Amino acid sequence: MSQDTSLDMGWSEQATKQQASESRRGRLLRDGNFAMFVHWGLYSCLANRWQDKTYYGIGEWIMHPAMAGISVEQYQSLVTLFNPTLFDARQLVRLAQDAGMKYIVITSKHHEGFAMFHSQASDFNVVDATPLKRDLIKEIADACQEAGMGLGLYYSHFQDWTALGGGGGPTVDATGKPADFDHYFRTKCLPQVDEITRNYGPLEVVWFDTPCEIDRSYVEELVKVVRANQPDAMISGRIGHDLGDYLTAGDMEVPMRNIEGTWEALDTTNDAWGFAHYDTNWKSPLEILKRLITTVARGGTYLLNVGPKSDGTIPAAVEENLRGVGRWIRRYPQVIYETEASPWRHAMPWGDIIAQGSTIYLCVFDWPGDGMLYLPGLRSRIVSAEVFYGDERMATTWGQKNGWKCLNVPDRRPEKLVSVISLTLDGIPDVDPTHGVDPTIDTSLPADFAAVRGCKQSYKQWMEKFGEWRHRSQISQWEPEGTASWAVTVIEPGSYRVDLTYAGTGRLVWRVQVEDGQSIENQQGASHIYGRFPIGQIHFDSPGRRCVYVSLVDGDPQMASLAEIHFSPVLL
Repeated sequence: MSQDTSLDMGWSEQATKQQASESRRGRLLRDGNFAMFVHWGLYSCLANRWQDKTYYGIGEWIMHPAMAGISVEQYQSLVTLFNPTLFDARQLVRLAQDAGMKYIVITSKHHEGFAMFHSQASDFNVVDATPLKRDLIKEIADACQEAGMGLGLYYSHFQDWTALGGGGGPTVDATGKPADFDHYFRTKCLPQVDEITRNYGPLEVVWFDTPCEIDRSYVEELVKVVRANQPDAMISGRIGHDLGDYLTAGDMEVPMRNIEGTWEALDTTNDAWGFAHYDTNWKSPLEILKRLITTVARGGTYLLNVGPKSDGTIPAAVEENLRGVGRWIRRYPQVIYETEASPWRHAMPWGDIIAQGSTIYLCVFDWPGDGMLYLPGLRSRIVSAEVFYGDERMATTWGQKNGWKCLNVPDRRPEKLVSVISLTLDGIPDVDPTHGVDPTIDTSLPADFAAVRGCKQSYKQWMEKFGEWRHRSQISQWEPEGTASWAVTVIEPGSYRVDLTYAGTGRLVWRVQVEDGQSIENQQGASHIYGRFPIGQIHFDSPGRRCVYVSLVDGDPQMASLAEIHFSPVLL
C-alpha cells in the first residue's frame, strides 16, 4: 500500500510539473507576438559574393549547388575570415527591446554545418575554428538573461552540407568509407541539440528547420532531448512529422485568413536572411508595422529577421527602421501584446482589427479623407469610441447606416504610421464577417475568400530570386462554365470600378456579373507576373448583400490564375 501511494504521489508530482511546464510553454509566442530572428554564420563573410561574382538570393545557401556550388574544403576554409570583433550581444538585445520584440531566435547551426557555439561534437565551430574564439551563443544567452529577453535557438537538424552523412553533405570519408544519415545524427546532430538545450540557460523556442525526408524515429529522439533539457521550450513545427508545438507559415508569408492555434509568420527586413552586400531593399517602419499588425490580427506571432554583417554589426538602416517600429509600439502596446485575433477573420479595406476582450482596436493604414470610417458587420453595441493621439485619447461619435457602424473621425490622420481607434463594446464582439465594399476606399478581395465552381482554388508559391518566396491564393484550371464568387455587403449605392489581379498567357477575357443581372466583360493582356487590370464599371442601386461572380470567357484556361477582385468607388 505504501509503495502504491508513493508511486501515485510520484506520478501526481510529475503531472503537476508537466501542467506547470505546459502553462509556461509558449507564453511569449502567444502573448508577445513580436520577435527577432537572426541569421548569422560563415555565409555572412561572403555576403553573396564568391570568386568576384555576386549571387542573388538567400546568401545562407551560397555553398549549395543551386547557387555558387562551393566545395566542402573551400567552404570550411572560410573560418579564417570569420572574426566579428565588433559584435556586442548587449547591443543586439537592446535593439530587439527598442523594436518592441519579446524574444530572439538565432541560428546556432544552419545548413552549412558551422556551429556558432562551442561544440564538443564538432570542431567546426566558432570557438575552435575561427580567430574570434568566442562562444557567440553564450554571449547572446547571457545578454538575454541579463535583460529579461527570451531566447530561442535555431538548429538545422537534417541538412548539413559539410558533415559526413548529413543531408546534402559528404557520403564518404577521406578514406572512402561510406557514412549514412544515422552516422551524422548520432555523432553530430543529436549531441549538438543536447548541447544547445543544456548549456545556454532557459529557452523559449528550439527552432528546427527543413526536416526533408527525416524519419520519424529521429524526430522523436530530438523531441525527447528537448523535453528533458528544456521542458518549458516550444518546438517549432518544422521539426517534422507533426511533432512540433506550433506551426510556421511559409517564408515571407503573412496569411490572409485567421489561423487557429499557436503559429508564427516568418519574415525578413529586406529580401535576404543572411547579410547580402547588394540588398538594401529594407522594409520601412510602416511596412513592418502593417505586416506585424496583420499577423497579430490573424492570430499569430511575427518573427522578423535581421542579418548581421561579417563584423557583427547590424546595418544602420535596419536599426533605424526597427527603432521606428518600437516607438510606435511603445505608444500602443495594448494593440500588439496579449491580444486576440480579429473577430472578422480578415482585413478591412482601410486596415485591420485586433481584439482584447470587449475592446477592439481599429488599426487604420489608409485614413479616410471624408471624416467617416466605415465598419461593416459589427452587431455589438458600441459603448465608447476613442481616437488615439499617442498617449492621449479623444472621444469620438458614431452612428449607423444601412446596418454598418460609421465612426466620425478627424479629417487628418493622428499618426504618420498607423492610426489607432479603440471601441469599447457591450460584450465580446459579435460580428458578421462578410466583406464590405467600402464607399470611399478601394476594397480588395483575395481568392482565399471566394467560392468556386468549375475551377480550382489553390495555394501558389514561387521564388522571385533564389529563396525569395512569394505566396498567393489563386483560382485556376477554369472549365467552360466555371465561376469564382464573393459575397459582399454594400452600404453606399453608386458606381464602382472593378479590377482583377491575375496572371496568365496571351490575352484573357474576363466577365464580372452581379446576381441582380449586371454583367461586364473585357479583354486584357496577361503575363506570368500578377498584375491588376481594369474590367469596367458596375452600379449598385441599393445597399445590401450581393454575390459577385467572375468567369473566364476566353483565353488559356490552364494558365489563367485569378488572385483578387477590386472595387473602387467612383467619387462624384
